[in-house]
Amino acid sequence: MSDSAVTMSEPGVLSLAGVLDYRSGPALRKEGEALIAACKAESLVLDCSRVEKSSSVGLSLLLAFMRDGKAAGKAVELRAMPQDMREIAEVYDLDEVLVGQ
Repeated sequence: MSDSAVTMSEPGVLSLAGVLDYRSGPALRKEGEALIAACKAESLVLDCSRVEKSSSVGLSLLLAFMRDGKAAGKAVELRAMPQDMREIAEVYDLDEVLVGQ
């Protein structure tokens, strides 16, 4: 299992990496919220290309980060959502909300 992280890899691109689960979720939530609040870009891309594995916690993080970005007046786009996250989204009928981003 690798370390999990959330970083602003470039202006306006919030990158999630590693395993997103109940152990990593709370810290990633706080870090991501702070990064989004400090972001000066007009839009926000949530990049999941480096996510190795995700439980429903990862889905919850995406929803929270989308809400944070929209509350800050940013257009929000989701990039490279892994298949396991897509499958969880489908179970909760959130696939259109997330995939449509």
